[in-house]
Amino acid sequence: MSRSTKPHEIVERALELSTADGCVVIADEESSANLRWAGNALTTNGVTRGRTLTVIATVDGKEGAASGVVSRSAVTAADLEPLVRAAEAAARGAGPAEDAQPLITGTPASPDFTDAPAETGSAVFADFAPALGEAFARARAGGRELYGFANHELVSTYVGTSTGLRLRHDQPNGTLELNAKSPDRQRSAWAGRSTRDFKDVDPTVLDAELAVRLGWAERKIDLPAGRYETLLPPTAVADLLIYQMWSATARDAVEGRTVFSKPGGGTRLGERLTELPLTLRSDPNAPGLECAPFVIAHSSGDSGSVFDNGLPVPATEWIRDGELARLSTTRHTAGLTGLPVSPGFGNLILDGGGDKTLDEMVADTERGLLLTCLWYIREVDPATLLLTGLTRDGVYLVENGKVVGEVNNFRFNESPVDLLSRASEAGRTEKTLPREWSDWFTRAAMPAVRIPDFNMSSVSKGV
Repeated sequence: MSRSTKPHEIVERALELSTADGCVVIADEESSANLRWAGNALTTNGVTRGRTLTVIATVDGKEGAASGVVSRSAVTAADLEPLVRAAEAAARGAGPAEDAQPLITGTPASPDFTDAPAETGSAVFADFAPALGEAFARARAGGRELYGFANHELVSTYVGTSTGLRLRHDQPNGTLELNAKSPDRQRSAWAGRSTRDFKDVDPTVLDAELAVRLGWAERKIDLPAGRYETLLPPTAVADLLIYQMWSATARDAVEGRTVFSKPGGGTRLGERLTELPLTLRSDPNAPGLECAPFVIAHSSGDSGSVFDNGLPVPATEWIRDGELARLSTTRHTAGLTGLPVSPGFGNLILDGGGDKTLDEMVADTERGLLLTCLWYIREVDPATLLLTGLTRDGVYLVENGKVVGEVNNFRFNESPVDLLSRASEAGRTEKTLPREWSDWFTRAAMPAVRIPDFNMSSVSKGV
């Protein structure tokens, strides 16, 4: 359909065409703007637009309800009926859906459901671009080269169902990643930020931070593998806890497959995971981290169900004052496990009660390592949630409260659950960009965390 056709009209027309017993239609109107730079100069910029339509048909059979899901982009008027029929055919050809539930009803319609979608464009960088030019000038004068990109996207999602739901959510999402390199490319440092509108990020501040880190890297120190007191910055804490949350599904825990399973049966709910007063939570209304207040599920999986589309998502504490309080469930897995319905998370916040900045934590360190970020994180053992990965873009040695040089990179082997149990300090919670998962998840706020004995299992030659 042409872009002059409003998304809510597409949703209504698809529902009219449906002959299935139940139908969910999700229209995603997407726009994005980006800037890229290298060697202290802009290289590319662009704006894109797109539309994706997902039709979920449900049919009631003798053995239970089945679902069929078909998603397509650039759907024209001529494509709409074939798309609906394809979803219905997929449902009729499928076996009973294990996660089948009645479609959600009763949620009040979004007042802006019939409004045009929100859009982003190059104007989102109106204040940011001049500041980036200033950062280029400062870096050039200081003998640094800046590389990186800024991306802003805005997705307006419209959800309509045959049971009367008419919901809409606008999700802005911005990321800034900045690398500074020495002219000989022997030293590199990274900083990143997440933002909703690029009004709260200043590339000159990041450049100043990177200049300090490049200065630290002028002295190189080789260290062997081993266990070191380590300061994990908020971005690294976010990457580890996001992976932990992906594994925190109730069904898998009840069935004995995860680190949250209790030996002998059941789950570890109510068990103390850390002596620190840490609370890990999600809240659709968290300032600066706002996300969809209802379920948007384009497919079914361990942590989501297409039958739950439109289900309200409340603020949830996953860990409360150090104790495991909730595991994620769909309505189906809540029924299987007897646990409360707890839809998946759209943001993640760790509150530790601390008020120290990372710099203040460095000043309190007698000897230890300061990380920049982690990457290439992979699971080794789901039973313990043992992860492996690499450090990247700067590991620094701290002695007597001061950074004295840059050390080699390491491969690590750690479980985030085990790290929580050994953490000795958490600093001030702040918005952060998860480096490893920024393509999928950006809305996080974390403190820096001190680990007395982080396991650097081997030396890595990575950068």
